[in-house]
Amino acid sequence: MSTGLIVALIVIGVVVVIGAALLMRHRGATGGRDLKRRFGPEYERAVARHDGDTKAAERELTGRLERHGGLRERPLEPALRREYEQRWQMAQERFVDSPRDAVTEADRLLAELAGVRGFPDGGHYEEQLAALSVHHADHVHGYRRVHRIARADGGADGQPEQAATEEMREAMVEARALFEDLVAPARHDTGDRRPPSHARRERTHQSWGFTRHHAKGS
Repeated sequence: MSTGLIVALIVIGVVVVIGAALLMRHRGATGGRDLKRRFGPEYERAVARHDGDTKAAERELTGRLERHGGLRERPLEPALRREYEQRWQMAQERFVDSPRDAVTEADRLLAELAGVRGFPDGGHYEEQLAALSVHHADHVHGYRRVHRIARADGGADGQPEQAATEEMREAMVEARALFEDLVAPARHDTGDRRPPSHARRERTHQSWGFTRHHAKGS
């Protein structure tokens, strides 16, 4: 083999390696943008959980997409939808006298409702949350908040750790947005379509008939 041919092969090999590296970098950057667009605030929370390691966060979010991206939400019968709406309203009303019980009921309702809609069973909270984050990324954090409060083990003195009433109220308000997403017809249903997100947010805040001053212990 001539010296010229060897040099040519080396040059070609170097070009291929550089091209592959540039392609991988481009795909990584594009994938990151797609994940940010898909997960919104959940992307930032994942990065924070991984101490700023964006690659680790993106691997986690990509894994969620691979496991749950193809999930198709099951329709909710109108009668069952009304039943869940009534139960949520009762939980909100209960908040006035017993905020922690109301939050616990909200946690239970979200787990049950998500299971009915076709998400992983509520007994597998982490996987259910991961699936919800794929399809309801803007509002899933409300479920995380009420679950954390409802499942708080205990403080240093061995007594149940009590979240402040205002913190519980905020968690309920945030969780309500996910609840409304789950009781609304799925995007592929043939019936009514979901209202615009800004309308859901407005209704979420209007649905609370009390302020922090009306709840006991505030």
